[in-house]
Amino acid sequence: MTAALVQLDPLFPDADLAAAFERRGAEFGAYRLYAEHEQIELPIGPGLSPRHDAVRNFLKTRVGAGDTAASVGARTSYFREEYAYGDRLLLDGVAAFRDHEGLIDAARHIHGRPLIEPAIVYANLFLPGQELAVHTDVPEFRGLNRKLVPQWLLVVMHHSGLFDRWRLPIATGIAWFGAPEGGALAYWPDGPDGAVAHNEARHNTAAVLDTDTVFHSVEPVGPLGAVLPPLDPGSVLATAADGRIVLRDASGRHVHAYTWNELRFSVSWKAYCFVDAGERDAWRDHTDDLELAFVLDALVADLRERDHAETSTAGPELGIHLIDEYVRFPVAPDRAAL
Repeated sequence: MTAALVQLDPLFPDADLAAAFERRGAEFGAYRLYAEHEQIELPIGPGLSPRHDAVRNFLKTRVGAGDTAASVGARTSYFREEYAYGDRLLLDGVAAFRDHEGLIDAARHIHGRPLIEPAIVYANLFLPGQELAVHTDVPEFRGLNRKLVPQWLLVVMHHSGLFDRWRLPIATGIAWFGAPEGGALAYWPDGPDGAVAHNEARHNTAAVLDTDTVFHSVEPVGPLGAVLPPLDPGSVLATAADGRIVLRDASGRHVHAYTWNELRFSVSWKAYCFVDAGERDAWRDHTDDLELAFVLDALVADLRERDHAETSTAGPELGIHLIDEYVRFPVAPDRAAL
């Protein structure tokens, strides 16, 4: 039996363990802007941002008359760092989170698959005034992942439904620590045509869901009207000696300082979900992998069946065409209503 969302409340029954984990996150060091982590381009989409699908929808639905490119960029440019990637552990004590039995059991409920392989743990930090655009997460397929092809293309592949045989079902756990104002998780459990639901970002709780399929967003963090300082490529958040979290620009100049509790701190956990060892081994051994050329040919063939007769794999506009054809967003709440 599967579920749209499984709640863990509390995540860590031992409150001291939760507090210690949060403290290590605050002392971790430097957090970089998410957009700087992976930049891959293809000739079919030159100049497209990693999540051009979500950016395109955000610009259509959430930008007001007074917004500028700089203010929109700052509003959605949150900070991220990895804590664990496979067996590579980058934060002291993160193994207790990666191997959390409650998260693993919730993943089984989400996908109805018994064999769970925890894979990645990473942290997201949001400043007061920031939010996260409506989106689905970046999926993975046997042979193709975000290290090899653009993120937006992987999202298109999943929403097209053409490559389900190769998709790796992933369960995502989102855990919250601290008590910032705002920043609730909005999600659409019944698809883009269904109603939006909300999950509050409460300390030491977690929600597990299939974020590759379920549209979701983060509502604005902090008090209404919070003013964001300027952000530019190379901006980092770093822990200062006095315990404050300092925003610095690419040159290292001090821009602004925050107390830890002003920030929305969440830690995400991702795990592969397999039916059995045979399915897992096909992934590990690369015995049935996708190749990019096959994917593009299949997408173009499908577009032609949808009466897009002139489409080809050579045109630089194909990326935008694929996003507009396959990724159908829900209607997000009006910004003024949040």
